[in-house]
Amino acid sequence: MADWSTIQRRLRRRPRRWLVTGAAGFIGSHLVETLLRLNQRVIGLDNLATGHAENVEDVRSKITAEQRRQFRFLEADIRDAAACRRACRGADVVLHQAALGSVPRSLKDPLATNNVNVDGFLQVLWAARAAGVRRMVYASSSSVYGDHPTQPKREDVLGCALSPYAVSKRVNELYAGVFGPAYGMELMGLRYFNVFGPRQDPKGAYAAVIPRWILALLRGRSTEIYGDGKTSRDFCYVANVVQANLLAATTQEKRALGRIYNVAVHKRTTLKRLHKMLRDRLPDRLVQPPVYSPFREGDIRHSHADIGLACRWLGYQPSHTLEQGLDQTVCWFAERHG
Repeated sequence: MADWSTIQRRLRRRPRRWLVTGAAGFIGSHLVETLLRLNQRVIGLDNLATGHAENVEDVRSKITAEQRRQFRFLEADIRDAAACRRACRGADVVLHQAALGSVPRSLKDPLATNNVNVDGFLQVLWAARAAGVRRMVYASSSSVYGDHPTQPKREDVLGCALSPYAVSKRVNELYAGVFGPAYGMELMGLRYFNVFGPRQDPKGAYAAVIPRWILALLRGRSTEIYGDGKTSRDFCYVANVVQANLLAATTQEKRALGRIYNVAVHKRTTLKRLHKMLRDRLPDRLVQPPVYSPFREGDIRHSHADIGLACRWLGYQPSHTLEQGLDQTVCWFAERHG
């Protein structure tokens, strides 16, 4: 089984053509950047509803002129069948990241969540099949574990979903499970656990906790903790997610195909502990104590991943701990928002 460094060498020797949906988003832009640095040919698809054009420009600013020529960006919606067909044309691999995220957003507007995450996913699948793309890696979510109390979370043990967002991601997995054997496609799902890192949007009602808190701390504002602070998450730096995607996209291990994998670091951190870790990384800032609010509807109390399956079948080994990821993330936000 090839490790991450071996995969990078192989890709440089034999470039492929990739489609990344959600390319202007947080995770998608990191995938695009890594692929271009590996001298791959990349098509990025994004409607800029939640992604940002500045993420694409940031990627372009960090690569060579030759690498920029290997990148084409299409501003289009994954629910647009013609756009999906155009984007998939000639692709060897699809990395599907486009989605309407956030549990609270899905509870407020389940129709929009279903339209983007289910209908859009099916459009991408169908277009990939029509274009003859065999390999597709898609983003799922730890939210699919729902109310099952088992810790750490294992891929084969699910509870009842607690939000429309969780339902939409589970439906993606079910569709992929049908498309694989029915159409001869190699489909693998990655259940992300609380991904964070540079370029993550810190603003808006549905911003994730780490960028939202960093921005508040940088500006001397109070932070909000939902619940008692003992809620815990398996926070995963974005470089680990990039690694998992490319390992799944390139694996030659037949037994690895058609599976779903947890992507995390196998470490649980409470929100109270996370707040202290961020505060300690900003010692020169006047940090106000957090404000505690009621638990949010649809939130899972604890989330801790068993990553054994990804390690065993994909060769996944997290390159960044939570501490290392926070160092880089706080530094990035301080440079841009400090």
